[in-house]
Amino acid sequence: MSPSLRPFLVVFLTPQRTVEPLEYYRTFLKENCRPDGRELGGFRTTTVNIGSITTADGSALVKIGNTTVICGIKAEFAAPTIDAPNQGYVVPNVDLPPLCSSRFRSGPPGEEAQVASQFIADVIENSQMIVKEDLCISNGKLVWVLYCDILCLDYDGNLLDACTCSLLAALKNVQLPAVKIHERTGLAQVNMNEKTPLKIGKHPVSTSFAVFDNTLLIVDPTGEEESLATGTITIVIDEENRLCSVHKPGGSPLTGENLQDCISRAITRHKEVKTLIDKIMESIKAK
Repeated sequence: MSPSLRPFLVVFLTPQRTVEPLEYYRTFLKENCRPDGRELGGFRTTTVNIGSITTADGSALVKIGNTTVICGIKAEFAAPTIDAPNQGYVVPNVDLPPLCSSRFRSGPPGEEAQVASQFIADVIENSQMIVKEDLCISNGKLVWVLYCDILCLDYDGNLLDACTCSLLAALKNVQLPAVKIHERTGLAQVNMNEKTPLKIGKHPVSTSFAVFDNTLLIVDPTGEEESLATGTITIVIDEENRLCSVHKPGGSPLTGENLQDCISRAITRHKEVKTLIDKIMESIKAK
């Protein structure tokens, strides 16, 4: 194409993206690419910063493209339940404030925030990333409760992957102090000079896909791509390639072949994300 014609192409495509965004995307998808230059199976740049909040017991900031979330973890004492006297708690919460996108409003958590919080809770439970017995301080008397607050700072699609990654990285940053129960008083004695890293049982990583025209799969969708898609699906895999969770909120059905393709891509993505987090943890230990 002549350089002199390129400005006219831009002028033509820009109105099309506004008036007919789906047709605009289809022109790219037919060429197996996307408007941001990625291939259909290409992920946006992922960055992880661990230990971002000094006042938290563990924290991590994750950025996937323009989507940014931060997870802060606070460890507190709690009494165990009668049914599980030797188990602690992990309480996740995802917050989507108006700050991160104009699509969200102030007030009580909206549906998307509630769905994301439940998704994270299911991932924690199904993957066994935290063995709840490891959070027991004194059987029947005292356990740890981990409050995992995940805040979205900038929303541009693929929220669940960013939340899962930030949670995993933040949990790996947690160090719990030694605690003993005084025999006479029954009070907890905390030794802040003796801390132990939180034991991570499994390392779940989620990979999200958007479905276009009921058949075409693209990974790591942006906010715009999610709004135009006929469906989405999120696959959660651990380091043993075990399927921990499948989240598909309606939309286009997937064939067995497409589902297997999603799982295969999720396995590859897991290796990439875990390697990234492990390298960051090693660099922190080396300091």
